[in-house]
Amino acid sequence: MPKRRILPYVLLGLINNKGKLSGYQISQEFKNEVGEFWHASHSQIYPELARMKTDGWLTDEDDGKSTYYLITKLGQSTLRAWLAEPLNDDNLFSLKLYFIRDQKDPLMEHLLTQELAINQDKYAHLKKRLETVFFNEAQINENYGHYLILTRAIEREKNHIAWLQNNLKGLV
Repeated sequence: MPKRRILPYVLLGLINNKGKLSGYQISQEFKNEVGEFWHASHSQIYPELARMKTDGWLTDEDDGKSTYYLITKLGQSTLRAWLAEPLNDDNLFSLKLYFIRDQKDPLMEHLLTQELAINQDKYAHLKKRLETVFFNEAQINENYGHYLILTRAIEREKNHIAWLQNNLKGLV
């Protein structure tokens, strides 16, 4: 099954958060904040913006120097629907979280709770793997690099779970 295109939703989120953006400004967003966790090339952005205009998700306005893209009501509802879709292990948590501006937005708790469940499952799986693969000191010594990678992954999930729980508490 082909991988679902995510770029349209990223573009909707960027434009929604900023009010309106030119293609150049969108490209700059990918070089700065969004670029920390998502990438799109200049050659991907403009054709996608054209498709999104055709789909009725965006309109544009031209000030004589630049074309600015604005999100439509249909674009806003499309973005909200995507943000509300269940998370799976496709690493979209950070991306979706980035586009939620208001702490009181119900989607905030929804995303944090889903990510918590996913990470708790990962943590339990990794702990079980540790017990299965490294059941004694000899196993650790024979595969020390693997042991370090696995224990680091466990620590990463443990820290992420604590971060999620702390932020969920902050929503109440």
